[in-house]
Amino acid sequence: MSAATKQGAGGNPNHPDTNGEPLPLEHFMSPAQKLMANALGIDSHIDTVQRVLVMGEDLGERWNVGHVDLPRLREGRMHAPFFALWVPAYFPGAEAVRRTLDLRDAMQTVFDAHGDQIELATTAVDIERIVHAKKISAFLTIEGGHQIDDDLRVLHMYYRLGVRSMTLTHARNNNWADSSTDTPVHNGLTDFGKDVVREMNRMGMVVDVSHVSDKTFYDALAVTSKPVIASHSSMRAVSNISRNMTDDMLRALAANGGVVGINFGEGFVNQKDAAVLNAAIAIEASNPSVLTGKALDNYAALDAEKLFGKRANVAATVQDVANHIDHAVRIAGIDHVGIGSDFDGVAGPPNGLEDVSRMPALTAVLLQRGYSASDLMKILGENHLRVIRAVTGR
Repeated sequence: MSAATKQGAGGNPNHPDTNGEPLPLEHFMSPAQKLMANALGIDSHIDTVQRVLVMGEDLGERWNVGHVDLPRLREGRMHAPFFALWVPAYFPGAEAVRRTLDLRDAMQTVFDAHGDQIELATTAVDIERIVHAKKISAFLTIEGGHQIDDDLRVLHMYYRLGVRSMTLTHARNNNWADSSTDTPVHNGLTDFGKDVVREMNRMGMVVDVSHVSDKTFYDALAVTSKPVIASHSSMRAVSNISRNMTDDMLRALAANGGVVGINFGEGFVNQKDAAVLNAAIAIEASNPSVLTGKALDNYAALDAEKLFGKRANVAATVQDVANHIDHAVRIAGIDHVGIGSDFDGVAGPPNGLEDVSRMPALTAVLLQRGYSASDLMKILGENHLRVIRAVTGR
């Protein structure tokens, strides 16, 4: 951890001169809220659009289910989330494209209904402008390369629809890249997979290396000419699951100029919760290959209810998330760490971070640990914004 990170303004706030005792977490809540009011508030991965499409929720209302809606984004001071258009890997080919378009249309209903509160962003300039206007900035991502159906023209059309990032794989291998939670078949990226990365660089789309196998990760870094992100991954040294990043991967990501968004989900931050995560992966590993159209949509809706119908009981806490941030900062450096909660894409956010409205609690923990305001501004958005500007050109 850098000296700036170890010391807050005026010295380490954990050790005031009065009696030498650490200050309680409650002492840091008000400063955390004030700091976050002025931060960009970027979260590089939430899956909330599925709640609009599958559950029919109006994000303008405050819900007591799920993790994110517009009121709770404002309460949590997270002003600029990446909304993932996630399609389970069991949607094949053209069905995955159809489902992606359904999700994009669902997101458009949010823009149309709440244009006074939320706006599409496609550049760093957009994000800054929208946040400055006191609205929610929505940056759209595709979560899984299978969603382009092996066709660069489909990728082009997603770009035209305002999508500016794509995760190269999801829970399974696709036809051109290996996933971290599947048996490798390509030894990383195929030649076409490398072409996908180059085309994303050319267009100005952020390459996302969460979910990919270790070999796919290194192949992507060898090919890309732009910084990449791992939008929702945590630290394998702290919780040893294949979806998390090794220290060597963190160093390589930092050398690339990229950013890791720390995932809050079950198993990602506390090894005791790995069984819950593995159960979720097993659901997506199912194979309803005979289903199409509405029948496939209904199957996916049942899966969503199993995964996200109620919050799973987990061992993970907000302190665990801070531990992963600490480790990432120590290995990659403060300029390469951000937030990638995976809210509405995990069954069990940590205790103390049950939904996005609780985000100031994490900032308070980091303040208590001695992070400076300038370092927290980086973690809460400036690092991701730098990558977006480098990729989109503005």
